[in-house]
Amino acid sequence: MGAFIYKPLLYCYTLFLGQLILPGHAELKSNVKLTSHAELVSAPHMLSKRHTGALPWGHLSTTHLSADYLSVRCRNKFGMTKGIGFHPIHVSTSNIEYNAKDNKFEVICTLFTDDFEAALAKQYHAKTDLNKQEMHAAMDALVKQYIAANLYLKSDDKTVNLNYLGFEINREATDVYLESDKIPPVKKVDVDASLLYNLFDDEINIVHVIVNGIRKSEKVNYPDKRVEQVF
Repeated sequence: MGAFIYKPLLYCYTLFLGQLILPGHAELKSNVKLTSHAELVSAPHMLSKRHTGALPWGHLSTTHLSADYLSVRCRNKFGMTKGIGFHPIHVSTSNIEYNAKDNKFEVICTLFTDDFEAALAKQYHAKTDLNKQEMHAAMDALVKQYIAANLYLKSDDKTVNLNYLGFEINREATDVYLESDKIPPVKKVDVDASLLYNLFDDEINIVHVIVNGIRKSEKVNYPDKRVEQVF
């Protein structure tokens, strides 16, 4: 039994630390027009298309696989029951890329939807359902507040203001989109990531920082949250 549990854990963990190159946030945004919050929920973006098989394998990398893909891949490989929301590890990812053309940071945070809903409910003592369109406005406000409280970014020791763009559901995963104000070229990036720390004491936050095409990744385990990358 111990070996059975250990293998999926190791396999899932390896998936999240894969070294394939992910197309930039700008490329994702060029294919996904974030014109309204309703679009974010109703219209699938590039990641969603990958899951449904509409895109060739390799277009998206394991550096930014959604929590949904992790869950499904692990269940299929190790004979776990399909269709249940089982994920063997508690992990969230933050992909932070500096767009030198626009002089902005572009951020995608990916979290398991069921865990994210539980964290929001616990934090704000409110009913949560990220999938229901009629609750989208209320969920928008909670998601914006939660991410602002649990993801901080500094560039060259100066605080970076992250503007909330919206969120999107991809089966069992939620992607949250943020974008910074314009800032000068970046040499050092500091990130404080504590997503879902209010829910799990074994949560892992994996942070990918991309500047000038150079990607640096680091994982932080609860209660640690600081990541520093120099470019």
